Amino acid sequence: MNRIIVFLTILIFIAFGCNSGRIFEKNVKFSDRIWNKDSAAVFDFEITDINSDYKFYFNLRNTILYPYQNIYLSYSLEDTLGNVYDSDLTNINLFDSKTGKPFGNGMGDIFDHQYLVIDDYQFNNPGLYQFRIRQYMRMDSLPEIMSVGLRVERSLSQ
Repeated sequence: MNRIIVFLTILIFIAFGCNSGRIFEKNVKFSDRIWNKDSAAVFDFEITDINSDYKFYFNLRNTILYPYQNIYLSYSLEDTLGNVYDSDLTNINLFDSKTGKPFGNGMGDIFDHQYLVIDDYQFNNPGLYQFRIRQYMRMDSLPEIMSVGLRVERSLSQ
């Protein structure tokens, strides 16, 4: 019995000691593996520590049948009043342009990508914020995209 308690205690310390600095992570699944152009993925999160810098990552899951080698995503970071603090259009390569080999981590025909989109962002005020992600491809209904998500971390270099 004592060995089990010691083992569980060590396991708890290991689990909490491996903190990546993540403060928020959420993914939005798309029904029928289709991301419509007019469907923004919206993520609400809270910032309490304005003395830290933050990193923002896109999480993206696609199938091998995705018809392009890349995806264009637009994003905006806003406060609850609608003030935009950052926005941009970014290109993510999902497949190698020469070989067609998929990037990301995958098993079978599904691949996961995590893409750093904002590095070392400093918030001026604590509070609730909203991050919106839209697909910005030429197709209104983009096939073979299973989900998109947002991960926010404290920069560990501080």
